[in-house]
Amino acid sequence: MSHRGPLTAVITVLGVTLGGLLIWRVYRTKRKRLPSVQKAVDPAEAPCPVEKDFTAVEHRNNQPPRLLEKEFKAVECQTTQQPPPVQMPSSEQLMAVKPVMVSSEEEWQQLWPLMQQELSVFPVLGLDCEWVSVKGRTSAVSLLQMATYSGLCVLVRLLAFRGGQQPFPLSLMEVLRDPHILKVGVGCYEDGKRLTRDYGLSLTCTVDLRYLALRQRQAPVNNGLSLKSLAEDLLNVSLDKSLELRCSDWEADQLTPKQMTYAARDAQVSIALFLHLLGLDSPSGGSYSELAARCQGLVDVPFKSRGDGDDRASDGERRRKTWKTPTFESPESGDQQVPDPRKNNKRKPLGVGYSARKSPLYDNCFLHAPDGQPLCTCDKKKAKWYLDKGIGVLQSEEPFVVRLLFEPSGRPDSQQDYYLTAKENLCVVCGKADSYIRKNIVPHEYRRHFPTEMKDHNSHDILLLCTSCHAASNVHDGFLKQRLAEEFAAPQGCEEGVRLLEDSDRRRVRSAARALLTAGEGLPEQRREELQGLIKSYLDADEEQELTEEALQEAAGLETRIFNEAYVPHGLKVVRASAERGLQGLMELERRWRQHFLAAMQPRHLPPLWAIDHNHSKFLRKYGEDLPIKLN
Repeated sequence: MSHRGPLTAVITVLGVTLGGLLIWRVYRTKRKRLPSVQKAVDPAEAPCPVEKDFTAVEHRNNQPPRLLEKEFKAVECQTTQQPPPVQMPSSEQLMAVKPVMVSSEEEWQQLWPLMQQELSVFPVLGLDCEWVSVKGRTSAVSLLQMATYSGLCVLVRLLAFRGGQQPFPLSLMEVLRDPHILKVGVGCYEDGKRLTRDYGLSLTCTVDLRYLALRQRQAPVNNGLSLKSLAEDLLNVSLDKSLELRCSDWEADQLTPKQMTYAARDAQVSIALFLHLLGLDSPSGGSYSELAARCQGLVDVPFKSRGDGDDRASDGERRRKTWKTPTFESPESGDQQVPDPRKNNKRKPLGVGYSARKSPLYDNCFLHAPDGQPLCTCDKKKAKWYLDKGIGVLQSEEPFVVRLLFEPSGRPDSQQDYYLTAKENLCVVCGKADSYIRKNIVPHEYRRHFPTEMKDHNSHDILLLCTSCHAASNVHDGFLKQRLAEEFAAPQGCEEGVRLLEDSDRRRVRSAARALLTAGEGLPEQRREELQGLIKSYLDADEEQELTEEALQEAAGLETRIFNEAYVPHGLKVVRASAERGLQGLMELERRWRQHFLAAMQPRHLPPLWAIDHNHSKFLRKYGEDLPIKLN
C-alpha cells in the first residue's frame, strides 16, 4: 500500500461529508420556496387578514381617474413559515370596501386586471341592478353592480354605453356571459333578462340566493326572503332600504355617496350571503366545479315563490316582481323595482320561450365523389338517403362517409372549404353545449328577397346559439335594423300595421250608423239628421228618403282598413336599394350583417373558415359583377 493511502482516505471522507452537507442545504432551500399544500398552518402562525380599500383618484387635467388600491395592509407576522391560503373577509370587512364607479371603457380597462385576478382565485360575483321607474313605466337599467369575494365592488353606469355612444368593453361582456363564473344575488336571473332586453348583454350562470337559503336552512329565516331580510337574519347586517334611496334618480349625472353605498351594499351583501350559506371561510376549495356542484339544480333557474306574493319583497321593499298595486312614486322618479302595470306580466322572460333543439344540428357525415374527393359534410338522414336510393355506398362508419356512385353537379374549389369542415354542436358565442338553437346571421326578412344565386348553400350564415345569447343577439340586430331603416327610408313595423291603413271617412260613417242603431230616437233631432246625412252622402242615397234598417246595418259593418298600395316591407326595400348597385351592393349588405354579428357578440367558438366575405370571390368569378339581379 502506498504511504499516501491514509491521507487520501481522509480527504475522500471530508469531500463526501461536505458534498452531503451542500446537497442537504440546497434541498432545504428549495423546500422553503415550495408552497405549503400538505398541512394546515397552526392558527398562531396564520397571517392577519388583508384589508383592502379600492378607490379612484380625483380627475387631473381632464384625464380619466386612475384606479388605485388605496389600502393593502397586512400586519407582519413573526414567522418564516409559508402562509396559508387567504382567509375570506367578514361581512363587515367586505362592506367596508369603497365602490369604484366606471363610466367609460378606459376606466373599466384600468380596473379589469385586478378584478380578473380576484375571479381567478374565487369565481363568484355578487350582482345587482338599479333602474328608474316613473309612474309605473320602467326605464332601461341604469347601474350594474358587481362585487368580488374581497369586497371590491364595481358600479358600471350602463347608460354611458347606450345608443352606440361607446362600445361595451369586450371583457365586461365576456365576464357576464362566462359559464364558469357564478353570479349570485336576489333576483339576479330576472336582472339578467333586463340586461339582455335593454342592452343585449347576456348574463349566464346565475344563482338566486333565496334558493340557497331554503336549501341550506343554516339559520331560521324569520322575516322573509328579501335581500334585506336575509342580511338581517343570516348576517346580522341592516340594509338601508328607505324609499328616499330606493326611489332616487339613478340616471343622474353624478350619484351621491349615499347612492353609491346603497348600490354597492346590495352586491357586497349578496356575495357575503353566498359565502355564509355555503360555509366558506377561504377561497381554497372554491373552484368553479366545486361551487357548481354545491349549487346543483339552482344555476340559471328563475325563483318562483310558493306564496301569493314575492318573498323577495318585505318590510316595504317591493322588488322587481311585485305584481300587486304599485308603491308610491315621486313625480320626478320612481322605485326602480316597480314593474310597468301596462305590460303583460304573464309574458315569459326573454329567451325562456325559445324552443331549443332536441337533437344535434351537425352530424358531420361526409359525402365523397366517385374518385374519393371530399365534397361536403351533411346530416346522417341525408347521407342515408343516398344509401337507400342505391346511388351511394358506405365507405366508413366513424366518421360516417358515403361515396357517391354518380358525378356530382359541382365540386369544391379547394380542400380548404367551409363545407368540408366538421362543426361542433355548441353555442358559437359562449360555448354552451347543452341547449342551442339556430341563428340566421343575415335575418330571414332580408335573405328571403335575395336572388337565387345568393341563397343556395347559405348554411354558412346559420349558426348555433344558446337561448340567452340568441336573445342578446336579437336585441343587437334591432339596433342595426333601425339604422338600415333610417338609411334606406324603410320604416319597420309589423306588416299588418303598415300594409293596411285606416280610412277615416269609413270610420266616421261606421260610427254614425252604430250611434243611430243603438241610440235611435234618444238622439237630439239635429244630431240624428246630421248623422243620417253623413251616411246618405257616403252611400250616395236620396237625401229625401229615410234610411232603411238594412242600409244602417251595412254602414255599421263597414271595414275601415284599406290596403296600402304603396306598401313595401322593410326587408324588401333595403334589399331592393342595395341591389341597385348590383351584386356588389348585395354582397356589401351580407358582409355588413356578418361583421355586425362579430362586433356585437364577439363569438369565441366560430366554425373553422367562417368568414365575413364567404363565397364573394366565387360569386364574382362565376357570375361577374354585371349579374342581372332578380329579387324574390
